[in-house]
Amino acid sequence: MTSKAVSRIRPTVGVVVAIVLCCAMLTLAQKVSANTPTTATEYSSDPAAMIEAYRHVEAASVSDAIEQILHEKRYMSHRMQSVFPTKFAGTALTVKLVKQENHDPAALNGMLQAIDSGQPGSVYVMQVEDGADVAGMGGLMGTAMFARGFAGAVIDGGVRDLPQLKRIGFPVYSTGPVPSTSVSHYRFAGANIPVVCDGVAVAANDIIVADQDGVVVVPSEHAAEILVLAQKLDNSEHSMYPFIEKFHSITEAVRQFGRI
Repeated sequence: MTSKAVSRIRPTVGVVVAIVLCCAMLTLAQKVSANTPTTATEYSSDPAAMIEAYRHVEAASVSDAIEQILHEKRYMSHRMQSVFPTKFAGTALTVKLVKQENHDPAALNGMLQAIDSGQPGSVYVMQVEDGADVAGMGGLMGTAMFARGFAGAVIDGGVRDLPQLKRIGFPVYSTGPVPSTSVSHYRFAGANIPVVCDGVAVAANDIIVADQDGVVVVPSEHAAEILVLAQKLDNSEHSMYPFIEKFHSITEAVRQFGRI
């Protein structure tokens, strides 16, 4: 075979190889897609996949889905602010502190034990009674949560040691930074019990979804159906952005997609 013939074959071989690789990648993508839950029933039978999916939907869409399905407000107010811009989702580990002056060195031990019992992906949700100006947590607790793989924390009270929390990149929502302490002023009142965080009822294992729009609490018993609707709302809204940019009309976009 001449060198010219060989040179003519080489591009053809390259094309064949490229086609084979593309087919293999498409087959792999189809397999992954086939194994990805898409219905409420499938998500209910695969809790890990459901939490992972919640990490990719917007808190606003989750909040809208809850209102449409449950006709309830399950989002926290503007008071809840994050230490830095963040996005996370996970299952609630709840803790409650009650206001009580004391000199008991063991008064908050249960709070620490709750952190040490937390599983990766947990979201620490704390109710601090009358705690707007009390740090419910700080750098030590945040470091322990980070080390254990917590997804984040939501504190109905203050937070301190922001430089450490920012250094390790552990996301916390709270009512704001304060330098105070709960030691000697509060007592542990229970873990994995129903709490009220910024006016929203939270039960252990409810799903917490947080991003730059705020924090939403998803009741665990309705999590799968809320997720599926939230995904649909997300898809509609994300499809509207390029439509509006192209046709310069939000009125027409809403008519076409039915989302606002």
